[in-house]
Amino acid sequence: MPRPSLVKLHQKRQCLELHFDDGMQFMLSCEYLRVYTPSAERIGHGAGQETLPVGKEHVGITAIHPIGQYALQFVFTDGHDSGFYSWDYLYTLGAEQKERWQQYQSKVNELKARST
Repeated sequence: MPRPSLVKLHQKRQCLELHFDDGMQFMLSCEYLRVYTPSAERIGHGAGQETLPVGKEHVGITAIHPIGQYALQFVFTDGHDSGFYSWDYLYTLGAEQKERWQQYQSKVNELKARST
């Protein structure tokens, strides 16, 4: 898998800019990164335990911590700071951003429809 050559946080725009050594570049919103956290909070500890983080439209990132030579840990403004975002996972989030974001929006809309 490609490795990042640039990781830059744009706090005002609430997004993370990533450049990889294969030439791919991604702009990932803090909200997108937050709702796709690889932590147990979202994915659970087993099948059927997944949750859908909602209401993260204004979340930002206050700190980024490197985890060895393979991942990043983000500290979000809502206090969330668990889950390690491996280079592979960040690349996948970038490459599949459009599809994943549409899936997320569809699930949020389903939840809203059920609650009305």
